[in-house]
Amino acid sequence: MIPCSPQPRSVLRKQAPLLSSMAAALSRALKLPGKKSSELGEYDPLTQADSEDDSEEDDLVLNYPRNGLGRGSCLGPGATDSRGSRTRLGEEEELEEEEEEEERGRGRGMGTGLRQDGAGGGAGPGQVGDPEGKKARVRGAIRTAAFLLPLACATLIVLLCAFLVPCRHHPQWETQLGDAGGVTSPPLALWDVDGDGKEDLLIAVTKISNSSQPISSLGTSKEYSVVALHGVSGEMIWSRSVKEPVFSIQCGLQTVAAEDFVAQRENPPPVCLLITPSCLTAINASSGKKLWKVRAGEVESRAVAVPNLQGDAVPDLLIAALPADQNSDLSLVLHSGLDGSLIGQPVNFTLTAQGKLIGPLLHETAAGAYYILFGLGTVEAISLRDIYRKATGRIPLPPSLSLRDPLWEKQRKTNQSILHIYSGSEPAEYLLPLVAGVCNNHNNLDPRSNRNSSRSDWVLLNSNSRISIIRERDTHNAWTVNSSAIHSRPAVGHFNDDGVPDLLIQQSANGVRKVQIIDGARGVCVWEAEFVCPRLVLEGSSILTTGGQSVFLFWAGDPLPPSRNATKVSTSEPVLRRLFLLHPAYPTILQQLISTTDTALTATVSYQEVHKDASYVVVLSRPVSGLGLGAQVVKSLSVRASLTSALTVRLGQDSKASGPLTPTAFQINKLFKQLSFRQ
Repeated sequence: MIPCSPQPRSVLRKQAPLLSSMAAALSRALKLPGKKSSELGEYDPLTQADSEDDSEEDDLVLNYPRNGLGRGSCLGPGATDSRGSRTRLGEEEELEEEEEEEERGRGRGMGTGLRQDGAGGGAGPGQVGDPEGKKARVRGAIRTAAFLLPLACATLIVLLCAFLVPCRHHPQWETQLGDAGGVTSPPLALWDVDGDGKEDLLIAVTKISNSSQPISSLGTSKEYSVVALHGVSGEMIWSRSVKEPVFSIQCGLQTVAAEDFVAQRENPPPVCLLITPSCLTAINASSGKKLWKVRAGEVESRAVAVPNLQGDAVPDLLIAALPADQNSDLSLVLHSGLDGSLIGQPVNFTLTAQGKLIGPLLHETAAGAYYILFGLGTVEAISLRDIYRKATGRIPLPPSLSLRDPLWEKQRKTNQSILHIYSGSEPAEYLLPLVAGVCNNHNNLDPRSNRNSSRSDWVLLNSNSRISIIRERDTHNAWTVNSSAIHSRPAVGHFNDDGVPDLLIQQSANGVRKVQIIDGARGVCVWEAEFVCPRLVLEGSSILTTGGQSVFLFWAGDPLPPSRNATKVSTSEPVLRRLFLLHPAYPTILQQLISTTDTALTATVSYQEVHKDASYVVVLSRPVSGLGLGAQVVKSLSVRASLTSALTVRLGQDSKASGPLTPTAFQINKLFKQLSFRQ
């Protein structure tokens, strides 16, 4: 092997900057440590360039320290040429060995010390630190295992929960409960009875007994019960038998002072109130067990939660009943919310008009005074303090009844306790609060429901299908709209973005169902469409979206063209009924969620805050073979899941609506895919 000829010192000095940059690049590539001391054999190009020994300079440039070993660690003195040649010929092999050695020694705690010992004593890698290196490797392996084992367990648990454990979110379920008694709507209530944070369903059920005796006019062969169904899966939670048919189920009743549970950091048990024609029964909603039961005469209405009247920190109840004497028309009766006992005596009223029972409803004025709205074909109001005083005869009033409202008291006539709000020529049919989302089946007794529904304006619908808005501040009409053939309660929701709830009304005549939306602020029609009449009477529903507007749901037949000439439309048998969803963003587009030949009896909307979804729960009467009664079927469907497979129906271009008339399929899918709901 030909030795390298030595270079003059002047040439080396000129090449020093170049050698310095090359050595620095090579050091960075091999991840060598920085300069610590010249005794350790570290490379310093300027120092090496000034050396007297030219061969030593070449040796220092080409033979940088490896693994902490000095220049003479392996070859000994006088082998400069052979080392340089070996370095040039085996550079790739040494680089691979260096990377492998660095990877093996990366976790060692003695690496720096080994390099220093090798540089000072000239010992090889097999002579220094071998037992210590093995111990370090063992410790490193133990630490790695201790880190990876919990990580693997956590990953396994996450995968198990995410993919293997079945989710209880059922987009749709259906169950059969008892027999449908014609077209009578069974009472419903929504409440979380099992504590999972999701609303469950309570429903009254009627079954024909298996007795061989014929059905008598007294109904002795019928079995009555109340059933609680899981809101997500439809599974039965509990069932409770009752002796009389239940015509009202209301939840959220408070039977224990809330302060007691706050002190114990516990949630009060859910309590529901069952109302039959002669009794009030409070039950534990989690188990269906009876808490208390009282006789209440001939009950005619649902219960109204009123402020605490007895100083027990529990809200009390007010109901309407038929009076015991024949000279009066109606009685308002107070009951304790704690145990159902009677507070005082019934307060009887003689009303001049006769008609459908209105209320009773609680209203809290802006001044904080409480009034009860009620009537028979009329709308009357009486102060709650006057009812309490007449029922108990007590002069000292509870603190909750100490206020009066001067604006409301101006409506009172001399020597009369009743305020006349509406007594027109056409009897009143419906009175409901102008609150979005409130429907016939959302009439619970919890403070939140009372607060939302007792501080708003009121919607009045009379028998001549005239709709009026009664302002709560002075009981005067804000506007009135004349319509025709309205057979169900209006649905309240937000069609536009003015902040005032709007009304969805349904009219039926000559085989045609006309659906309209009335602006709540001005009383003008902002949307309408005509359909084949579905031959059912069921109020619509509204669901509030996270964007602030509402979607409206209603039942109808096939859409009719706007330019039809016929004044009467005939329907074929069987009648196909469709559930449509209307979004204000695209008023010429309807989404058909389901279609069925069953008869819808009643419906409600349940919210699911976790999924930002809502479920439409409907009770159907399904025909069966033979002459027997139809089956009562409860069906629940997720609105968001139903929209993914819904049928898009385009209405006529001259429908009363504003906004884009012909949205594309992409725009429609994007809107409903991003749709979410809130309560």
